[in-house]
Amino acid sequence: MGLAVKKTFFRVALLALCLLLLDTAAHAQALYWGSTGDTVRRVQQTLLDWGYYDGAVDGVFGQTTYDAVIDFQRVNGLTADGVVGSATYAALGMNDMVTSAPQAGTSSSTVGSSDLELLARCVYGEARGEPYIGQVAVAAVVLNRVESPLFPNTIAGVIYQYDAFTCVSDGQFYLTPDEDAYRAARDALNGWDPTYGCLYYYNPSTYVNQWILTREVRLTIGRHAFAV
Repeated sequence: MGLAVKKTFFRVALLALCLLLLDTAAHAQALYWGSTGDTVRRVQQTLLDWGYYDGAVDGVFGQTTYDAVIDFQRVNGLTADGVVGSATYAALGMNDMVTSAPQAGTSSSTVGSSDLELLARCVYGEARGEPYIGQVAVAAVVLNRVESPLFPNTIAGVIYQYDAFTCVSDGQFYLTPDEDAYRAARDALNGWDPTYGCLYYYNPSTYVNQWILTREVRLTIGRHAFAV
């Protein structure tokens, strides 16, 4: 074998090895039954904080973790396969894992991973038809919760917290937002808070949980009462 042929062979072999390593790395972070480690702990802790998981945060993906992942995926419109892939990572607010995970757990209703996309979907699902300032107010409540020690500290965490928003429970969160919803989300992200710090809102003309009636109402915008 001549020198030129050997060099070519070496380059091809090296390229193949690099591609194999890249492919392995790209698929190494999907989690499923039997997975262990710090990423499993992160998933368990998030599911625990959001009310889906009641087991030990031990980094071991077993029956309890699997059941919690399935429950989370079903509630949030993802393919309920018990595998934590890109779409499930994004829904959990673990966006740093999205590029390294395969597309397990995806569906046509999978939401975008950006804060703007999540917030716009929440605004559209909860407040379309409300005055524009009322749409900004709903987005502001989400952001106020992010800053409050009483709630998860990410937009994804607040929106996906168990039973926190009707639009997530009834599927309206997965509708395509209109331009007003995106604009309202941007205005809230840029600092406009028509509620002046409110953490809750509800429609008094519909059935509401009795607990929410114990909150102090600060103002009413459209059909929503905003409270602390």
